[in-house]
Amino acid sequence: MVSQEDKHGQTQAAWIAVAVMLIGSLVSAVAVVIARPIFFWIGIAIVLLGGIVGAVLRSAGLGQEASRRHIGGR
Repeated sequence: MVSQEDKHGQTQAAWIAVAVMLIGSLVSAVAVVIARPIFFWIGIAIVLLGGIVGAVLRSAGLGQEASRRHIGGR
């Protein structure tokens, strides 16, 4: 059972990272439709940037505390 203090996916770091990744996915999807490979790869780079942004924001204190993160799906 999930405790009330668990903020899985409910932090600013998580929301911002996912938003950046969604924008990158949208750029890549549009690039596929208009057949522009360079924009596809730019979209992929934005998705990867989203992961980096999330990690930086988590380390800046906007994510879940390390002691409350689940390790190994437990």
